[in-house]
Amino acid sequence: MRRIVLMVLRLFFKVPYYFYCILRCGKRDDISLEESYAVVKKVTKAANKAGRVKIESYGLENIPKENGFIFFPNHQGLFDVLVFLESCPVPFSFVIKKEASNIILLKQVIAALKSISIDREDIRQSLQVINQVAEEVKKGRNFLIFAEGTRSKMGNKLLPFKGGTFKSAVKAKCPIVPCALIDSYKPFDEKSIAPVTVKLIYLEPIYYDEYASMKTTDIAELVKQRIETAIQEYGNKETA
Repeated sequence: MRRIVLMVLRLFFKVPYYFYCILRCGKRDDISLEESYAVVKKVTKAANKAGRVKIESYGLENIPKENGFIFFPNHQGLFDVLVFLESCPVPFSFVIKKEASNIILLKQVIAALKSISIDREDIRQSLQVINQVAEEVKKGRNFLIFAEGTRSKMGNKLLPFKGGTFKSAVKAKCPIVPCALIDSYKPFDEKSIAPVTVKLIYLEPIYYDEYASMKTTDIAELVKQRIETAIQEYGNKETA
């Protein structure tokens, strides 16, 4: 977590203001998701720059032009969401495990972006979240869901993808956008504060017509395979 300390120290005088702006977005109903997203995005860019983290994005053209889709990336740690917040040009909410939902600042970001915490031990609440996400996506909101359920602690190697995490997409009949994160574990998990580059690859969306007849476990395996292929391809590319 040395890099978090670096971020705070280099933005020391701006942290209270940034915190207030995000807190305000989460508390006021008259502030739109688009406005809140712009605020959180600005703060994220400043934090990443202060932390000496460079984000490289590929495949932005694969993000659907119409809202109402779900990003499904691999999961490497708390920094994953920051990669999307800097990179993604369209607002999105995310689903996060209950255990992480009370972390300072992250809690305020969750509120600002109208994100949802999920209790993986509570089956009834988990089903409610699945249905809630599906309904919100039908209305045109975009979401980010980590299909592994928990972060991988094996670097760029993936854990099995859980079929249940794709139920919201099936219910909403929405585009599924596989996303590959590379080295996203390094900023917060490694003790070094040396400059680091994290890559995010937006892969071609999978539309409902393509997966309508598939079981959620098969969808999960398909998305996992595409992400693994992208990690192999882009992981060996030299950074600019």
